[in-house]
Amino acid sequence: MPQLAKRMGRAKPSAIMVVAEKAKQLKAEGRDIISFSIGVPNFLPGDHVYAAAREALEHDSGQYGSNRGSNELLDAFLKHIEQVGLTGYTRANCATGIGAKHVLYNLCEALLDEGDGFAFATPYWTSYVDIGEILDADIQLLPCPAEQDYKLTPAQLDAALAKKPKVFLFNNPSNPTGMVYTRDEISALADVLVKHPETWVITDDIYNRMVFDGIGYHNFVHARPELRERVVFMDSLSKTYGMPGWRAGFMVGPEVVAKAVTTMNSNHITNIPEIVTAAAVAALSGPQDVPNAKRAEFQAKRDQVVAALNAIPGVVCPVPQGAFYAFPDISVAFGTSHDGKTIANDVDLCNALLEAKGVACVPGSAFGEPRGLRISYTCPTPQLAPGLQRIQEFFAELK
Repeated sequence: MPQLAKRMGRAKPSAIMVVAEKAKQLKAEGRDIISFSIGVPNFLPGDHVYAAAREALEHDSGQYGSNRGSNELLDAFLKHIEQVGLTGYTRANCATGIGAKHVLYNLCEALLDEGDGFAFATPYWTSYVDIGEILDADIQLLPCPAEQDYKLTPAQLDAALAKKPKVFLFNNPSNPTGMVYTRDEISALADVLVKHPETWVITDDIYNRMVFDGIGYHNFVHARPELRERVVFMDSLSKTYGMPGWRAGFMVGPEVVAKAVTTMNSNHITNIPEIVTAAAVAALSGPQDVPNAKRAEFQAKRDQVVAALNAIPGVVCPVPQGAFYAFPDISVAFGTSHDGKTIANDVDLCNALLEAKGVACVPGSAFGEPRGLRISYTCPTPQLAPGLQRIQEFFAELK
């Protein structure tokens, strides 16, 4: 029998989806499950988005679209990013894709050859390692533990870039930690980036509208405009607008990179579907009341989650200021047991928590930080307090 390509030996299914599927199975068996696992916003976009999709359906051309994205969509995206201070770009600087994950994969295909250095901080979004391994890149992890609030320091970045990685991937606000870099922190990192002109910079900042406490979103290009020749900014409909299933992602950056991603699209997808394009334009250009309301709701949930977690003796949860995740250090539980089952690591803890209390979380090792776990607090509000109480009860029962 013929063999699969070698790269398939490096490809792995999403660790997050493994947890989600297990929780779904237990729920189907009649268990009372509260899921803090999968990172979906759990709200729907405004009515104007559906109206635009219906209108497009009624007037569907049935034709192929642009590999880059329609002019209307590109213009809507450019106006959208101007609101966070990313100005001076044109359509030629943009490209679209079937969700931000697709855009990121295309970017990595376009920028990385086999063996090229691919640097990013730990904890990381699971797909970063997955994509890097499929492409056989030289993955260079930069550990950022809870003791430094899961944030990369300028000294760490300087040491990493001295090794001349081809791509430095930055995530702000962070999935899985929810941490957000301040203006001063971004400025300090940008000063380091200027010193290392050999490295492309991708900013995976799809949660840029989900920032709390008035600290605002900041980008390297804001701090050092000369970096726009090397910085690629990524965005998405999924989190901001409650549209993960619609699959529309975006990038803006140097023309040569946007052209490369467009070329990749011509071989992969041809174009974003016409109906999705119409919905995306409406989301980006229309009323912003739904995402604004959800940002306030998530900030209130954040406060509730952090208070509950930090009330558990020995658990440390740095305060996230964006996205909808908390990432507590739960290593205090290692070496204990629950109901006779040993808790040796984060996976043991998450399995025991799901079995004993019906609460699904993702082990931190899926994100490169085995001392933690990720809590996505987008569940229905009535489930949040009971879920947190179950976690507190679980830790209180450890022996």
